Amino acid sequence: MATLCVVDLMVGAGSAVVALSLRFGPATAEPYNRGHLWLTLALPFAWVLALTLNRAYESRHLFVGNDEYARVFQTGLAVTATLAVISLAFDFRIARGYVIIAMPLVTVAGVAMRYLVRQQLHRSWARGERLHRVILVGHELAVAEMTRRLRRECYHGLGVVGACLPHPPAGTAEPRAGGLPPILGTFADVPAAVTGTGADTVVVLSCPEMAGSALRRLGWQLERDEVDLIVASNLVDVAGDRTTVRPVDGLPMLHVEHPRLKGGRRVVKAVFDRVSALLLLIVAAPVLLAIALLVRVSPGAGGPAIFRQVRVGKNGRPFRIYKFRTMYVNAEERLAELLDRNETDGELFKMRQDPRVTRVGRWLRRLSLDEVPQLVNVLRGDMSLVGPRPPLPREVANYPSDMRRRLVVKPGLTGLWQVSGRSDLSWEESIRLDLSYVENWSLTMDLVILVRTLSAVVRSSGAY
Repeated sequence: MATLCVVDLMVGAGSAVVALSLRFGPATAEPYNRGHLWLTLALPFAWVLALTLNRAYESRHLFVGNDEYARVFQTGLAVTATLAVISLAFDFRIARGYVIIAMPLVTVAGVAMRYLVRQQLHRSWARGERLHRVILVGHELAVAEMTRRLRRECYHGLGVVGACLPHPPAGTAEPRAGGLPPILGTFADVPAAVTGTGADTVVVLSCPEMAGSALRRLGWQLERDEVDLIVASNLVDVAGDRTTVRPVDGLPMLHVEHPRLKGGRRVVKAVFDRVSALLLLIVAAPVLLAIALLVRVSPGAGGPAIFRQVRVGKNGRPFRIYKFRTMYVNAEERLAELLDRNETDGELFKMRQDPRVTRVGRWLRRLSLDEVPQLVNVLRGDMSLVGPRPPLPREVANYPSDMRRRLVVKPGLTGLWQVSGRSDLSWEESIRLDLSYVENWSLTMDLVILVRTLSAVVRSSGAY
C-alpha cells in the first residue's frame, strides 16, 4: 500500500507539471500564474487524499478484479468536479486547458501505473514469492477443490500451507480427495496450526460445523495475532459489486443482485461496439486488403480469402461469422483423420501443429489477425467487441442446461477466454470464464478486457 501511495504521488506530480508546462509554456514562472503553481504543488496530495476517501487503498480492492481501476476512474471524475466547484465558489480562475490536460492524464496514468504494479506483483506471486500463507478450514472435498483453484490462479496471492478438517484424518485404507494440502489437525487445532506454520490468513469454507458462534470464537482467537479471516461462500463466479451484506438481527445476509443483461448500459455497449467497429474497419482497411491478397497468393492455399462459418449467437440465433482463411480448402474433409490427435478436451478440436493450417495462416493466428474481419459481424450486430466465445452449432447441441446461459448475450470478438489463455484453456475453464463474464458484465470490465487483449496478442498466448 505504501508503494501505491508513492506511485500515485509521482503520477499526480508528473501530470500536474506536464499540464502546467503545456498550458503556459515559458510563462510558467510569471507572477500571474502563482495560483497554478500552488495548484500544481497541491494536486499530488489532493489526488492521494481523494483516492483514500474513495477507498482505493483498501486491500480488498487491490490487485484483483476491475474494482481497483474503476475507483481510480471515479476519483478522476470527482476531483475534476471538485475543481470546477472550487473555481466557481471562490472565484478562483483555473485555466480550462490546465484541467483538460491534468485530469485525464492523472486518471489514465494512475490506472496504467496500478496495472504495471499489479503485473509485477502477479509475476512475483507466480514464482511463489510474497504469497499470503493460508490455512483452509472445511470438509475434505471442499478443501481439495479450493486448493486446486488457488494453485491454478496464482494472481490471488494466496498460497495454501495446510488444512484443518472437521475430524481427524482417516487411515490410508479410506479413499481420500486428491490434491489435499498437509492436514494440520481438526477445527479445534486452527490456532495451533496458524502458530506452527506462520500463516497470516485463514479461509473458512462453507460447512455446518464452522458457523455461528464457532466462527465467531475463531475470529476472536485469530484477532489476537492479527491473522486475516476469510469466509468463502458457495456462490460461484459472482463479482463483489453484485453482493451486499445486509445485517438482520445480528445475522449477516448476503444479497445478490441480478446480472445486468438489459437497460441503459447495454445500449451504451451496443453503440460503443458499432461505432468502434466502424472506425476500426475504416482505419484498418488497407491492412485488411493486404492480408486478403496475401492469403489469396500464398503457396498451395487457393480458395477465397474470407472463411465463412455458421456460429450460434444471442438467444441461440445462428449467424455467419467472417474470418481470414488460415487453413487449406479441404480442411473440413481432413478433420476426421486427425480427431485422435486432439490436444484439448470437450467439444473443441485443437492442435498446436495442425497440418491443415497454411504457412500464412500460422502467422495470422499468432497475431490474431485472422479474427479482424469479425468487426463486420460486430457492425451488423451479430457480435460484440467483448463477450463469450462464439460457439459452433454442434457445441451448443451438447450443452447442458446451465451452459446455455452463455447464449443470453452476444458472443465477442475477444473476451475473458482470450485474455486468459485461449487454446491453452481446458473446455471446463473456458466455459467457466464465459459464464463468469455473463454474470458479472460491466462497461469497466469490457474496457479492461480490451486493454488486456492487446497484451495477449503481443504475447501470442494460446494462439495456434
